[in-house]
Amino acid sequence: MGAGMVGEIREPLRRDTDAESRTQVKASGMAGVLQTVGRALTSSAGRACLELLIVLLLGVIFNADGAFFKEGTHRDTLRQASVYGILACGMTLVIITGGIDLSVGSVLAVSSVSFALLTMHMDWPWWLAIIACLGLGAVLGSASGALVSNAKLQPFIATLALMTFARGFAKYITGGQKISTYVTQGDKVIIKELPAIFKVIDSRILGGDVAIVSVIFIVCFLIAWVFLARHKWGRELYSIGGNEEAARLSGVPVRMAKFLAYTFSGLMCGVAGICQAAQETQGDPETGSGYELTAIAMVVIGGTSLAGGRGSMGLTLLGILTIGYLQKILSINAVPEAGRLMITGIIIVLAVLTQKRRTK
Repeated sequence: MGAGMVGEIREPLRRDTDAESRTQVKASGMAGVLQTVGRALTSSAGRACLELLIVLLLGVIFNADGAFFKEGTHRDTLRQASVYGILACGMTLVIITGGIDLSVGSVLAVSSVSFALLTMHMDWPWWLAIIACLGLGAVLGSASGALVSNAKLQPFIATLALMTFARGFAKYITGGQKISTYVTQGDKVIIKELPAIFKVIDSRILGGDVAIVSVIFIVCFLIAWVFLARHKWGRELYSIGGNEEAARLSGVPVRMAKFLAYTFSGLMCGVAGICQAAQETQGDPETGSGYELTAIAMVVIGGTSLAGGRGSMGLTLLGILTIGYLQKILSINAVPEAGRLMITGIIIVLAVLTQKRRTK
């Protein structure tokens, strides 16, 4: 056989080999990508990011005639999610200990009506009213903490009891009425001017692009992040949620750490209540109803485990954005509130089932 004929035979073989090699490289590259995606989805952060992307995709599909693509929609989403987000900041620390706080909506209502009552009817200085409301929220939160850490009540029972008490307290101090600038003096009704602090908290900065309430949320988020990720107390909370008995035997002050977690949650309720009153320009004893459901949903959707010991403020932020955008998308598409609540409940169940599957 001549050299030319051998070369002609080798050339197709070489081309076939090169093509097969390129195919194998592409296949291995695709497999690597799929493995990377698979590993990402097994992590809490990966799943939380995927959930957020799915919600944003729903917004693109159901955009309400282009309303989703407007800058104001995204700006309002952050503002509307801020009060819930403040509650979620405190809720995250509680859930990491393996607890739950069902009282946040009612404590928010107490803070809201107290702030309105002190500033509108009693003419307290704004700074003193803020300190009083923050202190009241912290005290109510510490009551839950004492019942859980010292009285050894189950967090569900302790915070359920405080939820009922705080709602009743909000109605008691207001007589079941909304606190507004309409003040009754004898037989007359006087209309007072809205306190300036209400206008400040409900205002916007940076050319109207950022709401003050959103700034307050960001500050609360950063404070919670520092405590959880950079402070000894945060490590104690993780150890308690992972194994409380082991944490106690290791010298962790379990009672104090849990007590402070619920106190911090109450403090966040005080902040959220002040913001709520400013946004509504009144104090409503019925406000905050169901807010605990949304706050828990935000934390759980982010990937923080209800069993405790796992989670982070970064994951909670993803959960806040996911629920915030979901509620906004439902709102611009005119889905009624009943439907939103049912969808939120379903999402919580799915998130918990996902966590349960991962722990098996």
